[in-house]
Amino acid sequence: MSSEPLAHEPVVEITQVRELARDLVVIPNRGVELVPNIGVIGGSHSVLVVETGMGPRNGEKVLAFATEYAKGRKLYLTTTHFHPEHAFGAQAFAGEATYLVNAAQATDLAGKGPGYLEMFRGLGAPIARQLEDVELVAPEVVYDDGYDLDLGGRVVRLRATGRAHSKGDQVVTVPDAGVLFTGDLVDAGQFPIFPWFPPYDTDVSGPRWIDVMHGLVATDPDVVVPGHGDISGSRLLADVRDYLELLRDETWVRRDSAMTQETIVAEVEALMIERHPDWAGQDWIRNGVGCFCAEHA
Repeated sequence: MSSEPLAHEPVVEITQVRELARDLVVIPNRGVELVPNIGVIGGSHSVLVVETGMGPRNGEKVLAFATEYAKGRKLYLTTTHFHPEHAFGAQAFAGEATYLVNAAQATDLAGKGPGYLEMFRGLGAPIARQLEDVELVAPEVVYDDGYDLDLGGRVVRLRATGRAHSKGDQVVTVPDAGVLFTGDLVDAGQFPIFPWFPPYDTDVSGPRWIDVMHGLVATDPDVVVPGHGDISGSRLLADVRDYLELLRDETWVRRDSAMTQETIVAEVEALMIERHPDWAGQDWIRNGVGCFCAEHA
């Protein structure tokens, strides 16, 4: 999501589906903004879908693919956090799949979902079209810190990370395949998304996000499926951690001086773009600086 109106349709396309391991595929986002990477993970008796796409029509596409893939197996759905392109297609799965998330995400969805729905509808006609007829549905299974989902011969681990990109972030790990789904804790080829919109939403926490990234780096997965961007290896986790630490350090050293926040933003933006000239989403640097300024120790 950038400050410019979206010119394309944020539509999930069931193409270039990539098999990462036995009975584990990803519908890639193909580099399309506001389309997430979507996982479909199978076991002997059940299949878990990770993310829905934005709005009911994208959700229906994902459900149709998952139903065909499952071939009669029971369906589950989870989402990495409550933001619209990740979770606002869940209504398509009602009655077809069991929806489960962590408690903080369920609280986010109930409390902040309606506001995000209206905010995103204002980001341009293509987004508004995908969000037509959205109904926010409550998860059927809610856990506190962790949930081990037995799909039959394969256990998938759902873990709440605590406050970082949002209050309700969740990672999904498939231990037997060495695969980690991160949601927007990690995005590839772009600057990390800081949903820092004071006074309306200030839940993102830079220092906590860094702590979470240290924990994810320590797990050393073989394959990382980011919220957006190309599937990668564990190096991607370290790259995001290192960026966040540099953003913190460069912001805080200037915050300790007499600089205005606008000067801090300008200097830090220039430095980060110089370090990562090929990354998309330069607008998010400013939000990140604002967040770290507010959390200045």
